[in-house]
Amino acid sequence: MGAGAVAVNFQDPGFAHLIDKRPWYKNSRLLALNGWIFLLLITSSTNGYDGSMMNGVLSLDIFENYFHHPTGGKLGLFNAIQNIGSLSGLPFAPYVTDWAGRRKAIFLGACLMVCGAIVQTASQSLGMFVGARFLMGFGLTFAANSAPLLVSEIAYPTQRAPLTSCYNSLWYSGSIIAAWTTFGTFYINSNWSWRIPSAIQALPSVLQIFLIWFVPESPRWLISKGREAEARKVLVYYHGNGEENHPLVDFEFNEIKAAIDLDRTVAATVGYRSLFATPGNRKRMRIIIALAFFSQWSGNGLVSYYLHAVFDTIGITNTTIQLLINGILQIWNLFWAVGAGLLCDRAGRRPLFLWSCAGMLVFFVMQTVCSARFAVDGSQAAAHAVIAFIFLFYAAYDIAFSPLIVSYSVEILPYSIRAKGFNVFNFTISLAIIFNQYVNPVALGAIGWKYYIVYDCWLAFELVFCYLFVIETKNHTLEETAAIFDGAEGLEQVSHKAAVAAGLVHESREESLSEKVDDIHKERA
Repeated sequence: MGAGAVAVNFQDPGFAHLIDKRPWYKNSRLLALNGWIFLLLITSSTNGYDGSMMNGVLSLDIFENYFHHPTGGKLGLFNAIQNIGSLSGLPFAPYVTDWAGRRKAIFLGACLMVCGAIVQTASQSLGMFVGARFLMGFGLTFAANSAPLLVSEIAYPTQRAPLTSCYNSLWYSGSIIAAWTTFGTFYINSNWSWRIPSAIQALPSVLQIFLIWFVPESPRWLISKGREAEARKVLVYYHGNGEENHPLVDFEFNEIKAAIDLDRTVAATVGYRSLFATPGNRKRMRIIIALAFFSQWSGNGLVSYYLHAVFDTIGITNTTIQLLINGILQIWNLFWAVGAGLLCDRAGRRPLFLWSCAGMLVFFVMQTVCSARFAVDGSQAAAHAVIAFIFLFYAAYDIAFSPLIVSYSVEILPYSIRAKGFNVFNFTISLAIIFNQYVNPVALGAIGWKYYIVYDCWLAFELVFCYLFVIETKNHTLEETAAIFDGAEGLEQVSHKAAVAAGLVHESREESLSEKVDDIHKERA
């Protein structure tokens, strides 16, 4: 059930006095808060590290020989097992996140991932390696379900969208480290060429195990558990610069409390059934499930996990060149993803999704054409063009599907269903990845470049879907987006209760509900 929200836009000059005008890096408390948020963001780096590491180690002859040259379904299992582990943890993750708190869920996930990395590094057989990757995926589910929620719930209001967008973008930071680590260890003529990258995978989780208790807990979670004094203390320290009666603290505290109170009053259940119980929630889940699937089924899965196989189809078989291109590609991806994430409030979510889909369609079609040309006459120019179009395709992918899929999914979910709704998002991604990891190597081996045509058609469908269904949400508070999906129901009650209680508006000056909702829908248009 969607909560109501205070009809306040943080870009509105009428509320400009609520926001600290100093750059965040000149405010010691915001500097500390963003430091703790960075600790949460590196959860995504662990996931990104894995994909690039597997690309790298599968290019190593020593690794291939040690595990007897896995191909076909066995190769798919090597990559897919981590996501199978993630899928296994999904039924438990949202309950741990909502019951024990965001920080404890991250701690549990980090502990499991460190154990998995240790076993993976020490692997003596295929079964041991696969089991370790399963454990890492299982642990990652708990951390990945909780970390972006905590980022969005503790971030300073004007920084929430860019910081949450950076969560998924930092997937590439882990990917960069893995790509260049495997490039370096390629020259080690022993099993340490793949054991060292496996061990390094544990580092982000080790940091989280020791430092997570310094990160502030979510004020929204604290209020939902009746710990209102602790929640206010967090808001006062980090958002109010230590001022107990800071107007921004009053506003946020009352907005959060009013929204959670409304959920408790109106919602008959907060189980999974509630995700589809109202028209507003059904709209949310349609978008979230589609974007999660699109994020893995846009052709990017071919390069993310099977770059060496793609290179083989265009005659680039030299291991050093493959690893070098992989390393450069990850730096390119990080640049575009972080840049787009930081501009999401200025550019808007909907335009970024539309430009991303259009660009991916054009560049993947060109990649298909060039791959076909190489298959016909072995043209080296066509092979080099494929590499160029892979880079351009990823630039288009990165302007929306790297930074926005997590931040957009989190911000359109009201508190009562946020953990469970985001769990559905992760479940969909895991299913899409597992399907890709089993199908892609088999299809590439069987029909080569012709498999790209499937993605050409699918990308055209993605563009149409995003045009019809993606809704603009920029410049609204985390609670306020409920007005866009749920309309007027409950908004007036929460707006009056939160804004008047905070002393920010008087009843006689409060903007009418109908006008505010009309304004929001005009922004969508």
